[in-house]
Amino acid sequence: MDIMGFLPEFGGLIWTILAFIVALSVIVAVHEYGHYIVGRWTGIKADVFSLGFGPVLFSRVDRRGTRWQFALLPFGGYVKFAGDSNAASGKDETAMEALAEDPEALRHTMHGAPLYARALTVAAGPVFNFVMSILIFFAVAMSAGTARDPLTVGEMRDLPGAAFDLQEGDVLRAVEGTPVPSFAEPGAYDRFVTALPQQPVLEYDVTRDSRDLTVDGPYLLPALVSSVVPQSAAQAAGLRGGDVITAIDGREIFAFGQLKEAVEASDGAALLLTVWRQGETLEFTLIPKATDEPQPDGSFKRNLRIGIVGGMAFTPATETPGVGDAFASGLDNTWRIITGSIAGLREMIVGNISTCNLSGPVGIAQTSGAMASQGAQSFIYFIAVLSTAVGLLNLFPIPALDGGHLVFYAYEAVTGKPPSDGALRVLMTIGIALVLTLMLFAVGNDLFCP
Repeated sequence: MDIMGFLPEFGGLIWTILAFIVALSVIVAVHEYGHYIVGRWTGIKADVFSLGFGPVLFSRVDRRGTRWQFALLPFGGYVKFAGDSNAASGKDETAMEALAEDPEALRHTMHGAPLYARALTVAAGPVFNFVMSILIFFAVAMSAGTARDPLTVGEMRDLPGAAFDLQEGDVLRAVEGTPVPSFAEPGAYDRFVTALPQQPVLEYDVTRDSRDLTVDGPYLLPALVSSVVPQSAAQAAGLRGGDVITAIDGREIFAFGQLKEAVEASDGAALLLTVWRQGETLEFTLIPKATDEPQPDGSFKRNLRIGIVGGMAFTPATETPGVGDAFASGLDNTWRIITGSIAGLREMIVGNISTCNLSGPVGIAQTSGAMASQGAQSFIYFIAVLSTAVGLLNLFPIPALDGGHLVFYAYEAVTGKPPSDGALRVLMTIGIALVLTLMLFAVGNDLFCP
């Protein structure tokens, strides 16, 4: 066995597992803290706050009597409230009977608290996940900034070929005689890019140091790899951010649109990509994958993709957005993930898209490692996306999940009494079976989907 050859793969595996544990631990901690703190505010006592399951590695008891602990298996967590028999908030009937004669102590249990307190405590976990996502997206918008309007050259990309006159600080007025639109005009930028002639060198009308000039520059959207999509053909082949694709199957290209057309016309056949990487010419062979992509009307369309994100020939100059705009961006991103996830699930159920779009823990771990390798901002952004997904999943009306508990509370609010203990036990067993089945199905996708 080639031990030295195995070491990089082993290191990559450790990095993937570590990134997954960090991402999951942050999301679980926020989710469970939501349950804990709202429960505390509404008068429900927490006996245990645990990150992880299994044997306890470290614990301490605070002045309120709550045991805070880290357990051996870092793949989840829970809050066990007074009166709970387990981490799923099943009722401890013996403990509840012992407290039946003590109304004050009973009030501080999960099962003896008023309906509003129980509902708020259960709902707080997913809500805290959504709030964390909004705040992360807000912080990313504030730190990364938004493209300056009018479009301004920030830094020229390192591209193959001759040097161009376009330079940092140039304010773009028109390209090949077509005025550059404002980003505030819906759809105008896409129409502008589509109207550009597909040629290696374009004529840019710019304002530079208060002077209006006409200079030569590269095609606005070159065949550039801005970033690589996790679990894609490009990632498997070894493409990296900053690569420039100069030819496909020996045919020279210079535009991202040419790359997209070639991939879509490949019919899934292998493609030979010639890549320019910091002055070196490399070749990669990869097979495009069929990808179900969301459309503006909520439907999905299957396209062949290799898994790269393009970009302009330069990085746009940015400016710090207003707090209101950044917060609106956080809300919009979170809402898009929620609606997109629901639409995707609906399309999978009716059979319009493949169930392979549902990833399990293996796929999520691989994505965690890939995003962490692209930098802190990408990894934090991924945590926000995953946090929204976890919050949404927990709101599904399945017994044993937060959404299932909220359905029970809705039933209690309508009928004036909770479901019987026997019915709850049966429903919780069914719910746990459904969750385990879903997990096994997702793991099967990770292992067997192409």
